[in-house]
Amino acid sequence: MPGILPAVTFIALLALSGCSGSNPSACCHRAGCQPSGAASCRGSGASCSRTAGGAACCTANPRVLRHVVLFKFKDGTSAEDVRKVQEAFRSLPAKIGQIADFEWGTDVSPEKRAEGFTHCFLLTFRTEADRDAYLPHPDHKAFGQALGPHLEKVLVVDYWAKK
Repeated sequence: MPGILPAVTFIALLALSGCSGSNPSACCHRAGCQPSGAASCRGSGASCSRTAGGAACCTANPRVLRHVVLFKFKDGTSAEDVRKVQEAFRSLPAKIGQIADFEWGTDVSPEKRAEGFTHCFLLTFRTEADRDAYLPHPDHKAFGQALGPHLEKVLVVDYWAKK
């Protein structure tokens, strides 16, 4: 009977997290992995486990590197130019595979402390190496060149997310 308790515990955890043997892909997708085995586990510390159905599933490293970018546009920048910048930034995840996640928005804080920064972009990387590959990437550099004429100020903060 050794090994039964850990297996039962693992299956219970899968059930509680919405992962099941009948749908290991959903479990793996939420973990940032593919259900095809150890070779597909991405990220520092990622490892594969077996689901109740016997398919390989990754458990991703819970640490992620966040890259926060705030833009303050120059006075007189047209709404169309701002829209083009937004679209160009939004296109980067499709071009740069190291970007694990991406979201953005505009300031809606009632505190009025944004100091002219209107746009926030949040990129997630699994490792420092992924972030370091993104920074000099030709598509990132091209985006920077297109952004330059419209940008008054940029603020960038990177941090390891903690819960």
